[in-house]
Amino acid sequence: MITSTSNQQVKNILQLQKKARARQAQGLYVVEGVRMFREAPKENIHSVYVSESFAQDSASQKLLAGRRYEMLSDMVFAHVSDTKTPQGILCLMAMPKHSLDTLPELSGGTWLLLENVQDPGNLGTMFRTAEGAGAAGILMDRNCVDLFNPKTIRSTMGSLYRVPFWIVEDFAGAAKRFKAAGVPMYAAHLAGERLYDQPDYKKGCAFLIGNEGNGLSEEVTALADELIRIPMGGQLESLNAAMAAGILMYEAQRQRRNALG
Repeated sequence: MITSTSNQQVKNILQLQKKARARQAQGLYVVEGVRMFREAPKENIHSVYVSESFAQDSASQKLLAGRRYEMLSDMVFAHVSDTKTPQGILCLMAMPKHSLDTLPELSGGTWLLLENVQDPGNLGTMFRTAEGAGAAGILMDRNCVDLFNPKTIRSTMGSLYRVPFWIVEDFAGAAKRFKAAGVPMYAAHLAGERLYDQPDYKKGCAFLIGNEGNGLSEEVTALADELIRIPMGGQLESLNAAMAAGILMYEAQRQRRNALG
């Protein structure tokens, strides 16, 4: 059992919790909690750490049966945890590697294309909503908040494991692949003249969502086939980025569901 916060493994977990550079260098990220452990793809689990009290619990012993793990004293586990009330288990996970060469058939599905989204909660919620709405995948530019940030990971509630995603350097270039594949691209934009529920999304679509404060860049906006807007009541100008993305994805799902009768 590890009982010292000076232990090299403990120091490494903290580095992975706090520094995106360390995560990228090692190709690892940290997930915490029973649910995130239970749902984690086994082939991507690099190592497992549990607190002493967690390891001694009978239900935990069943969960850990057949798994190799390292035990930390409760004090040390609390030291490395990123949550106020640790559940007593965390994993180091191998980052999935997705290149644009692995993009599946683009037509026919709902896609979310994200530019410079900065809030971890927003990004995590978009992943959860994308899974719920049956989206085909998420494409995001390198300027988006780090997907493997602990706050973002918690917000995904496990959808990170199941929603295909691609992080790209040349976002505009990647977005042009959708145009080349004949996928209609819609930008959620304050200048949109058409309401979000008027276009036909049944044959597939891609929704462009931009930065929470500044929206989409002019370059990416110009890629859209159409600018659409969500009507606002009261004195609001726009919705939270994750809320807007959710409305659009579920509208696409609704249209397809109705088309199937």
